[in-house]
Amino acid sequence: MDLTDQTVVITGGAGLIGSHLAARLAPDNEVIVADDLSKGDADRLPDDARLVVADVTDPDDVADVVTEDVDIVFHLAAYTDTNYADPRQLFEENTEMTYTLLERADEVGVDGFVFTSSSTVYGEAPRPTPEDYAPLEPISEYGASKLADEGLVSTYAHSYDLQAWTFRFANIVGPHQRGNVIPDFIEKLLDDPETLTILGDGRQEKSYLHVEDCVDAICHVVTHADAPLNTYNLGSRTTTSVNRIADIVSEEMGIDPDYEYTGGDRGWTGDVPKMRLSIEKLSALGWEPPESSDDAVRRAARQLLDELA
Repeated sequence: MDLTDQTVVITGGAGLIGSHLAARLAPDNEVIVADDLSKGDADRLPDDARLVVADVTDPDDVADVVTEDVDIVFHLAAYTDTNYADPRQLFEENTEMTYTLLERADEVGVDGFVFTSSSTVYGEAPRPTPEDYAPLEPISEYGASKLADEGLVSTYAHSYDLQAWTFRFANIVGPHQRGNVIPDFIEKLLDDPETLTILGDGRQEKSYLHVEDCVDAICHVVTHADAPLNTYNLGSRTTTSVNRIADIVSEEMGIDPDYEYTGGDRGWTGDVPKMRLSIEKLSALGWEPPESSDDAVRRAARQLLDELA
């Protein structure tokens, strides 16, 4: 699908990935950002994007945003366990917003629908994990909600003539991020540069991709993949351990703290301690990550340190 001269809706567009996507698309498209600002920040948005404060679980709000003029919806909005302590509410509201958007897209004749899923749909799978790995067995309510959403997107792609792209993300990092491992470490070390508390045993190891590269990959796939339903992993070929992230953050801050661990082999219930996605399908379409997982972490750490310090 061509991503020029389109009317684009980005749900969750004031968040980490959404704000960078809005900045990427706004020069060549009419960009409408729908966000309830529960985690997003309007100041992140480019001047030429239009913000509509909206709850995309509400059909009336969705009808106001997704009109007959819209060509493509990028659905990035989602609740995580940092929003809700109630996992049932998280699951129900994530699937409700996706279903509501799909119904409205079908009703007004939207051409394309982009859904941002997650590596969590795989659960604890062999690595590197390809898109056709089965069975998908998520181990968290968040992962279960993403898998349910994927089922809804698939249904509309195959039965309602809506072209769709689903992206299963590795860990995306970059400026404006909060509540994740890199900003968490920076904030802790700004408060106490002598000691850093690390969840789990520090040996959890995952792929990290910088948000700017993530947005570039999304746009590449939407432009070049033209099946009714296109499912792609987005990540890097390498991984970074939590201990290594701590080392990188400490190096960038010029300190040498002692590490203390909460124990166990994962950071929290539902955490997948080891993750690396296969990106062979993405590579075959002509896109490669420009840097390693370690380099993405370091670039994000520098940017976040500038913000938080």
